[in-house]
Amino acid sequence: MDDVLAIIPVRDEASTLAAVLGDLRAIGVGRIRVVDNGSRDASATVARANGAEVLREPRAGYGRACWRGLSALPPTVRWILFCDGDGSDDLAAIRGWRALMPEADLILGNRQATAAGRRLLTPVQRFGNDLATTLIRLGWGHRYADLGPLRLVRRQALEAMGMRDRGFGWTIEMQVKALEAGLRIRECAVAHHPRRGGRSKISGTIGGSLRAGLGILGTLGRLYGRRLLQRPQRH
Repeated sequence: MDDVLAIIPVRDEASTLAAVLGDLRAIGVGRIRVVDNGSRDASATVARANGAEVLREPRAGYGRACWRGLSALPPTVRWILFCDGDGSDDLAAIRGWRALMPEADLILGNRQATAAGRRLLTPVQRFGNDLATTLIRLGWGHRYADLGPLRLVRRQALEAMGMRDRGFGWTIEMQVKALEAGLRIRECAVAHHPRRGGRSKISGTIGGSLRAGLGILGTLGRLYGRRLLQRPQRH
């Protein structure tokens, strides 16, 4: 997968990162950028020791870290893979995505496709997924199954989206804008693993869950407001 660049936003993921990088290399993803989003541990050192390029984004925000990872992309990169650094993503499933890439623009990992995957999601994650996917269906007429972090997007399509969110709304903005652009979207079943270490910044705390939820709802509201303004007026 020489035309794929993996971007991994991390904050205090030193205990899990080496295994994640090893899993990516095992499936043929050799270009890897780790974006250190304010870690207080040795995440950056571990990333470099395992052959990843390290960028720093000191301002907190999942979207900020993803955006930083997209800076100065090599011209030969045609696809961007986003995944987490905590070991919860089913990276082995990406092997099967290569066959889908010629006829897709956005490939999403669906953690809710299996009973085991659903059980491993926290109640907060399940509620957030259900609420957000329902709101997308009501606003845009498409029912997504999941809002998971594991996703592969065509570079040209991502650049055309003009991503604006710099927080927890990054993933949902991408999925909404993919619908608005008429992109070819595929959702694929993936397993979901328990975190290999550390604590979730979203579901691990009440404050994190509230901030994520408000960020996602705020992003959806902004996108839907823009959609209403762009509709042709009836006379």
